[in-house]
Amino acid sequence: MNDQVITIRPQGTHLTKQQLPNFEGISAATAGSKHLCMHLVIIPPGGKAAAHYHDGYETVIYVIQGRAETKYGPGLEFSSLNEAGDFIYIPPNIPHQPVNLSETEQVIAVVARNDANEQESVVLYNVGSNS
Repeated sequence: MNDQVITIRPQGTHLTKQQLPNFEGISAATAGSKHLCMHLVIIPPGGKAAAHYHDGYETVIYVIQGRAETKYGPGLEFSSLNEAGDFIYIPPNIPHQPVNLSETEQVIAVVARNDANEQESVVLYNVGSNS
C-alpha cells in the first residue's frame, strides 16, 4: 500500500494518442495511482484532438482558459460549446473530439479519468465508421 503523498511537478509535455500535448500529471506510472489519472492538456490555437473515446472509463474536464467545441456521439453529430470555468463530463465509450475555437489562443484544461493508466483506454475513433 502506498502511504506517501506524491507531488508531480511537470517538466514538459508529451504528445498523446489524441495528438494533443499533455503535461505529465498523476497516473499509475507517475504516482502509483490505482484508479485515477489527472493531467493538464493544451489545445493549440486552431488545433483539435484526434476523435477518440475512453474504453470503459469516465472523463471529467475543467476548462481553465479558452473556448472549445466538443463534438461527440456517433459520427460526432452532437456538439457542446465550452469556455473557461466550465466543467465537462464525458461518459465511458462516447466518441468525442475537442476543437479549439480560436486561431490565436490556446485552450488549457485539467482532465481526469478513473483510469490510472491514462492512455491505455484511449481508442481512436474513425468518424466515418460510427464505431
